[in-house]
Amino acid sequence: MATTTRPRGKVRERREDVRRRVLRTTAEMMADGTPYTELPVQRIAECANVARSTFYLHFPDKSRLLIALADEAVEALFGEAVLWWRADHADGVDGVAHAMRQMIAAYREHRRVLHALGEVAGYDPDVAEFWRGRMRRFTDVVRDRLDAELRAGTVDPEMDVRTTAQVLIWTVERTISAHCHHDEGAGDERIARTLARSIWLTVYGVPPAPPGARER
Repeated sequence: MATTTRPRGKVRERREDVRRRVLRTTAEMMADGTPYTELPVQRIAECANVARSTFYLHFPDKSRLLIALADEAVEALFGEAVLWWRADHADGVDGVAHAMRQMIAAYREHRRVLHALGEVAGYDPDVAEFWRGRMRRFTDVVRDRLDAELRAGTVDPEMDVRTTAQVLIWTVERTISAHCHHDEGAGDERIARTLARSIWLTVYGVPPAPPGARER
């Protein structure tokens, strides 16, 4: 007997297409300057050319939509920093500065989503838990590295690894957020170098070597 059931692969493909369309449309609407909190579901659905009921099949509420948008943005924000924390640090403070530049660039690219994430996390428990969870994940990366440095005897033996990791992650995130909110780019290098020096001194407790000093 012939079947009218659509192949599962096609159904899954259509669902993914709808999901991508809603996410892309929302990002484009925010790029035009409309704050996320002022975007009604009906308008998002209409602009994405999907039914409101279809929207809710993919995103039960706007909190889940924001979390989906923020997932990529947060990964981009911390991606380069994670690479630095897992590297050998042979490039000294220059390597930290490179990571900070990349974080600043990522924040600017995703600033509207990241700003909405911070704003909504202040009152929405689901968004807040997502944001805290991601921050914990990246804090764990720093903590693991500091633990390794502590065992190797390359950092202050009295360092409180867990608290130091938390302070570093939150300091960097808050500083970059505030900087990008008030600066259009002229001060990016100054912030990147200052954060890099602060991180290096916090971890290793000594000023970074002058350029070329490590080669002598």
